[in-house]
Amino acid sequence: MNPLDELSRLTDLFPTQAPLIERAEHIASSATPEPYRRLLVHDQHMTVTMEEFHRAAVDVRVLAEYRSGDTYARQSLLLKSGTDAVVQFGIMRFNLNYVTEPVRREILEGHTPLGRILINYNVLRHIDLGAVLRIWPGPALQSHFRCSPETTTYGRLATIFCNHEPAVDLLEIPAPIAGV
Repeated sequence: MNPLDELSRLTDLFPTQAPLIERAEHIASSATPEPYRRLLVHDQHMTVTMEEFHRAAVDVRVLAEYRSGDTYARQSLLLKSGTDAVVQFGIMRFNLNYVTEPVRREILEGHTPLGRILINYNVLRHIDLGAVLRIWPGPALQSHFRCSPETTTYGRLATIFCNHEPAVDLLEIPAPIAGV
C-alpha cells in the first residue's frame, strides 16, 4: 500500500477545518536523521520510546474519537507526565476484536497510553514499521506542537499485531526537535 494513501485514510478519520498536515513525503528509514531515526525506526511502542527519550513518563490526552462497531479510532497527544509539554501526536485505528474485554475497556477509557495498556496486560504483540514520513505540519498540527509554519518533523506509519492479527494502524509524529 502507498504510505501517503494510508496517511490519508488515517487523517481523514478526523477532518479539521485547518489542514493537519501541509505536506508529507515517504523517505527511506536509512535517510531518517537522528534523533528521529532512534525515535521512529524500531519495532517498539512509542510510549516506551518517548518515555526513554524524554526521561519522563507520558500521559495521553484524547483529542477526538471515532467508533463504528468493533473499530475504534482516536486522535491523541502524548504529554510529559504532569505537564502540557507535547511530545507526540498520533492517530490510531484499532480493531477491538483482537483484545480481551478488560483491555478494550481500558483503551476506551482513554486515560492510559495504548502502549502502556498492551504492556500491562501482556498482550502478545509485535509492531511492524510501515513507513517513515517527512512531515510539514499544517495549521492544526502547528497548534499542537506550538511550532512555526517552516517547521518540519518526521513520523511513522506502523501496524501493531495483537495475538498475530493486524489489530492497530498507527500514525505517530514526535514533536519537532530543535536543530534538526
